[in-house]
Amino acid sequence: MSSLLPPSLSDTIVALSTPPGSGAIALVRLSGPQAIALTESIFAGKSLQEQATHTLHFGTLRDGERILDEVVVSLFRAPRSYTREDVVEISCHGSDYIVQQVLSLLVHRGARLAEAGEFTKRAFLHGAFDLAQAEAVADLIASDSALSHQVAMQQMRGGFSRELKELRARLVQFASLLELELDFGEEDVEFADRSGLTNLLQELEGIIRQLLRSFELGNVIKNGVTTVIAGKPNAGKSTLLNALLNEERAIVSAIPGTTRDFIEDEVSLEGIRFRFVDTAGLRDTTDVVESMGVERTRQRVRQAALLLYLFDLTTASPAQVAAELAELNPGNLIPALAVGNKLDQISSDEAAAYADDALLLSAATGQGMDELKQALLQKVRGTGLDRTGSATIVTNVRHARSLEAALAALLAVQAGLQSNAGTELLAADLRRALAYLGEITGEISTDDLLTSIFTQFCIGK
Repeated sequence: MSSLLPPSLSDTIVALSTPPGSGAIALVRLSGPQAIALTESIFAGKSLQEQATHTLHFGTLRDGERILDEVVVSLFRAPRSYTREDVVEISCHGSDYIVQQVLSLLVHRGARLAEAGEFTKRAFLHGAFDLAQAEAVADLIASDSALSHQVAMQQMRGGFSRELKELRARLVQFASLLELELDFGEEDVEFADRSGLTNLLQELEGIIRQLLRSFELGNVIKNGVTTVIAGKPNAGKSTLLNALLNEERAIVSAIPGTTRDFIEDEVSLEGIRFRFVDTAGLRDTTDVVESMGVERTRQRVRQAALLLYLFDLTTASPAQVAAELAELNPGNLIPALAVGNKLDQISSDEAAAYADDALLLSAATGQGMDELKQALLQKVRGTGLDRTGSATIVTNVRHARSLEAALAALLAVQAGLQSNAGTELLAADLRRALAYLGEITGEISTDDLLTSIFTQFCIGK
């Protein structure tokens, strides 16, 4: 396969693979045909060329006679490495100066600074994994909750790819029979069983639709549950946000209309990431700036995954709360949770009036906060968020768009079968479906597509 690879893969690349800045350890990674030789040219210790793969070696890095640092060098010989090339990882002290000196020395000896995502791109081009798995590497690095980590790990290990390859393989069999019919077009023969193809298309349509439905859930897992905190001025929205975050994130004031723009922050509850948005208080106002904030609040509510409607227990009645929530969320299109604040300022008899309609708490004292967190978790768990298990979850927008296009092509084949369309049209639509499925795993890819994907990675990965 190497003879078919782009010429740039003959370069030896180098990059810092740990975050920049001072630290205890920094890791400089090289990959390519000269990775071991270039490292040995600045390394004083054992002869690296003579050492076995997957071994560690202590020594010093030198610029001529000058000792730059004491390091540990890790060797990974092709093809038993991340990129399937010779790979060297140099663990040095985490000084910016040392790192820059090491990189400069290696570039001077013939290495090239790696582009963003180039190590993973090389792994893909050498067949270490497919494109969907490569993208999952970036998702794994970015994962910041238990669920996003779980889904990224499953995809990186090929769960999604296996399902797609099985779909594609079943389509390829029928596509090849249709292509064979085209070769014998003048003889008017049918090699592909039309009823069998119809059954297969219907089955695959159901599978793809299920994958597309999972994208909504996958988007929540990847980006967090956008939870808008809305309510009238002085209901305690900013106090509640601060209580949820355990920090003074929002300004708290008794003056109505203090919050005029969004304040956002995130918190993880039992592995599920919530993105809380504090909004401007909902009321009629002549203040131009505040009225703009109110309108933006209404817009943000329509975009939310979850609405937390907060009201003041000392001023609102159950009927008022129901009317306000219905006006803000007509048709209950957005999952919503009504929450009464300032429980510490009312009697138990007054609180009883809300028992069946809202969750009650005091954001100022913390009373009821644990119950609120459990209620939030219960809301999102109703979507199946805690039952991902081994199910395939689509989290990537590119994958979802390709699945949509593949589905449209499959539906076109079904329509063609129903109208007795010619073999040429059926074969063309099947080719389109196969191409869109192949785009996801990289069986069909372009340089522009690969560049777009891998430039989103960090340098050094």
